[in-house]
Amino acid sequence: MESAQICLELRYLVYTSILLLVLWMPYILVQLFGVGPGKALSYPEDGVAAPKWTSRWKRAHYNLVENIVPFAVAVTAGELLNIHNGVTAACAMIFFWARVVHPFAQALNIWGLRTVIFAIGSISTLVYLITILMAAT
Repeated sequence: MESAQICLELRYLVYTSILLLVLWMPYILVQLFGVGPGKALSYPEDGVAAPKWTSRWKRAHYNLVENIVPFAVAVTAGELLNIHNGVTAACAMIFFWARVVHPFAQALNIWGLRTVIFAIGSISTLVYLITILMAAT
């Protein structure tokens, strides 16, 4: 039986999906340990008085939820059309690593860093999509 080969771009989409699935964990762990599992799992109205970084981290998770869709569209279109080149590979890597850095930039609240990192990820997705369109015509 042959082993399946996965293109670099698809591999980074999988990595990004894994990141999305674990990014919520710090926020929830603070909730669980802040008031205990019984109260935290009952969805208290007032929540937990948690450090500000946890709510920023949660916002970074929501931001990735919103931004993974265009990236996934680019990777899927490239896969379906068999468009793989240095630009698409670089865009996939840049998007992933920008999204790894983004929650830390958000949580640390360093002026301008979060916006720059977000812009890098967004621009890489835009370049990826334009590359797919140009190669497909």
